[in-house]
Amino acid sequence: METVLLYILGVAVVVVGLALSIGLHEIGHLVPAKLFGVKVTQYMIGFGPTLWSKRKGETEYGVKALPLGGYISMIGMFPPSKDGAARPNSTGFFNQLVQEGEPAKKPGALSTMVDDARQASAETIGEGEDHRAFYKLPVFKRIIIMLGGPTMNLLIAVVLFAVLLMGFGTTQSSTTVGSVSACVLPATSDRQTCAEGDEVAPGAAAGLKPGDRLVSIDGAAITSWDQSTEIIRASSGTPLQVIVDRDGAEQTLVITPKLTERYVTDDANQIVTDANGDPQTIDVGFVGIGPAGELVQQPITAVLPAVGENISGVFHMILNLPQRLIDVANAAFGPGERDPNGPISVVGVGRVAGEIASIDTIPFNSKAASLIGLLASLNIALFVFNLVPLMPLDGGHVAGALWEGIRRWFAKLFKRRDPGPVDTAKLMPLTFAVVVVLGGMSLLLIYADIVKPINLFG
Repeated sequence: METVLLYILGVAVVVVGLALSIGLHEIGHLVPAKLFGVKVTQYMIGFGPTLWSKRKGETEYGVKALPLGGYISMIGMFPPSKDGAARPNSTGFFNQLVQEGEPAKKPGALSTMVDDARQASAETIGEGEDHRAFYKLPVFKRIIIMLGGPTMNLLIAVVLFAVLLMGFGTTQSSTTVGSVSACVLPATSDRQTCAEGDEVAPGAAAGLKPGDRLVSIDGAAITSWDQSTEIIRASSGTPLQVIVDRDGAEQTLVITPKLTERYVTDDANQIVTDANGDPQTIDVGFVGIGPAGELVQQPITAVLPAVGENISGVFHMILNLPQRLIDVANAAFGPGERDPNGPISVVGVGRVAGEIASIDTIPFNSKAASLIGLLASLNIALFVFNLVPLMPLDGGHVAGALWEGIRRWFAKLFKRRDPGPVDTAKLMPLTFAVVVVLGGMSLLLIYADIVKPINLFG
């Protein structure tokens, strides 16, 4: 029963954290919009039916049933067509004027979509409110409004990473023994468990136990696990006097590292491969011990690099998103396993949070650190994903404003007539396609997270 309650608590923490992140994202849009005089009619967290709302001034604040995002409604998001007509006749993607004397053609589906968007935008502008329309703002103000949301997510991520790294710390190898191998197996062995007749590992034979803290090896004080590893690997066949602290008392053990085959690793502890892609091996001294992890608090200078590393990771995931989604589909509808570093839905994030909270072998501070790290990574994902230059994402509106600014700058430079605002309503068919793709992606990830969830804990 306690495990179930902890699981629910973990899910609740992430749900509340995500709701706050979405709410603050929309505040990032709301505040500059109001400061610049744009009329904001709605501030909503979620989509679908409204669960609760309250009007304050000219803005309705509320919560909707589906916690999959949020929005603010600003009047005049799209400019009117250049000729001022509400529904010019057209059959193509871009609106075409009906020439005088020609019979009117029936509008095509795409043209109707564009016209409907313009009409809906025009209907939000009340009597005497033209000057408060979003499209009337200077380009730089529109960009500030649209970047306000992603910037808020970035700031949240920076704060959470600061709490995580400076308050809790990162897991690093300590000088305490975490595991002791029972036998000696070469790196290329097909077996991962010991069998009868296998040679006992030197560490186990000498009496090393998990929890022993390495004090010195052959008179050299041990200050890091890497230092002990370097000494052991270079001392095959040589008896070493190892002093350990066991339960507050020092004990002296004699250990003779055995020459055995190990994989070559780089500075990131990744296995190095040769030109053919095969793992490289080397014969070195082996004792058969592994380090215990410990949380080490980091300086403030570690925060921004960690944020940058996460941004880079999300950016590369988005670049490879089509292949990642194919992999998810193959795993969800086939026998394969999910990539633990692949994309997941809100359902998957909730499952991970619940599993973290309910595992009884993880201390409380490690659980808290993991949940904070999860929320920080979510905000990085919201920051990067919203900058994709496709409507209805924030990056799409920014791209439209930038294009307008470039057009007007060139017109001014060459003393041409001001081309006016960019008619972003023409992008509504593309926007609809993006919404359909995002919806399909969400459904696929939710399904995969239900039938074939990512397994992070074995």
